[in-house]
Amino acid sequence: MNEITHAGSAPRESVRRVALASMVGTSIEWYDFFIFGTASALVFGRLFFPTFSELAGLLAAFASFAVGFVARPLGGLLFGHFGDRIGRKTVLVTTLSMMGLATFAMGLMPSYDTIGVWAPVLMVVLRFIQGLAVGGEWGGAVLMATEHSGGQRRGFFGSFAQMGSAVGGLMSTGMFLLMQQLPDEDFLAWGWRVPFLFSIVLVVVGLFIRLRIMESPVFEQIKLAKQVVKVPAIELLRTDTRNVLLAAGVYCAHGVLFYAMTVYTLAYTTKAYGLAQNTYLIGVTAAGAGQLITIPLFGALSDKLGRRAVMMFGTLFIIAFAAPLYFMVTSQVPVLMWTAVVVGICIGHNSVYAPTAALYSEMFPAHIRYSGASLGYQLGGAIAGFVPLVAASLVGAAGGAYWPIAVLIALGGLVGFICILLVRPAVAPRGAT
Repeated sequence: MNEITHAGSAPRESVRRVALASMVGTSIEWYDFFIFGTASALVFGRLFFPTFSELAGLLAAFASFAVGFVARPLGGLLFGHFGDRIGRKTVLVTTLSMMGLATFAMGLMPSYDTIGVWAPVLMVVLRFIQGLAVGGEWGGAVLMATEHSGGQRRGFFGSFAQMGSAVGGLMSTGMFLLMQQLPDEDFLAWGWRVPFLFSIVLVVVGLFIRLRIMESPVFEQIKLAKQVVKVPAIELLRTDTRNVLLAAGVYCAHGVLFYAMTVYTLAYTTKAYGLAQNTYLIGVTAAGAGQLITIPLFGALSDKLGRRAVMMFGTLFIIAFAAPLYFMVTSQVPVLMWTAVVVGICIGHNSVYAPTAALYSEMFPAHIRYSGASLGYQLGGAIAGFVPLVAASLVGAAGGAYWPIAVLIALGGLVGFICILLVRPAVAPRGAT
């Protein structure tokens, strides 16, 4: 089969428009996905698992959070299949609609006191739908940006889709910070629902933008060359299983750090130190704002220095920063805690995370690229999604000490470092050394 790599560069206005559309779409998807994580740490244990002990309720809430990550590889396979068969754009419209409707329904969900056991059951079902949607979203958004770029500045334009995660996280934490200004009883009664219900407005805006962009020129070439394969997943696993597994391993470096710092530590600082719920959220929000600068910066650096060089720096930074991070979080000094999350996310996380859009698009040939990028990324996401649950269990076993979290973060960085060393892209990155 003749290989199609990347189409000739589209007009710069078109590339920028597609990159912006990718960022807007992924921002909405990740906003929807992240508000569940924040709500899991703050309220879901009390509202949906009230008959459990405090620790058991938190574990149950984090387990429901992890369900979305279990669904992500399935979403990657399902929507990767259709993305390689019928096109990137159609799949992206579908996933955005699914995510928005599931999130809106969460905001309407009665609590355990109203409908009993059906409350957590239905919430888990909706979380599973969220996972399917986000599992198919990321690969398509990344490929629309990188394939429209024609190989020029692929790291930079691909990072716009990655910025969607930062924008979504920023919006989600910002919404919860706003709602937490309410009295506690009002926040528990209805305030937590507002971020979920607001999602429907964002989805309408996202669909309007997404429907106006053109299909990927690379996919159009695949159709013209009659290179569309019947079952992309089978072709992928037959020829590129190694790269799928390496892509999942690379994700562990930034994914373990991210969910340990932004989901679990939020709950830890509230329960262990008695800090106000919005204290640590201030640091998470500041980190989200910083990512708007550091994600495109590291994406652009990967065009200049190469993906591997930038990402190896990031994994080594994560390993080295684990010990200082431990002392800063356990200091109980808000400024040090905020600094820990800002530095950890904006430097450690983003130097690995930002170039992955370009790297994953270069790891797989075009006719199975959606399936390969999606499945590899989402398998890693499935592993990282259990971090809050594992972290809570480890801290419980350690008598409430935070040090197991620092060890977990360092191990994630080590796994990512090894996998980056072993990655061999199928498509040479143009302009990178």
